[in-house]
Amino acid sequence: QVQVMESGGGSVQAGDSLRLSCALSKVTTNTGDFYSLGWFRQAPGKERVGVAALNFGGTMKYYDVSLEDRITLSQDSAKNTMYLQMNDLKPEDTAVYFCAAGRGWNHGLDDRKYRTWGQGTQVTVSA
Repeated sequence: QVQVMESGGGSVQAGDSLRLSCALSKVTTNTGDFYSLGWFRQAPGKERVGVAALNFGGTMKYYDVSLEDRITLSQDSAKNTMYLQMNDLKPEDTAVYFCAAGRGWNHGLDDRKYRTWGQGTQVTVSA
């Protein structure tokens, strides 16, 4: 069983950058546990959508095609932390950003495969 916690959100101006962090902690550790990690966002009045995802081991990265020229996913395995770097932010990026973990090798951007969700971090971009 794992827990995830996001941080790094805030209020910025259009064109600014933010780096979100997702810290993964294991409540219980079982031999063979492996997790995919993902970032999702939900704007006011809209459905939750996938932003970026990382397979177990970090060898494969997935990005929403509409965002891939402005975002970069990275990880620090020693810290069990995943980062989402977002550049040239736009007002339409305003949303609550969630980190999620799902047991399995490679869940991609399918939020149905993620069972553990963080509380979310608010990102607000002003014009």
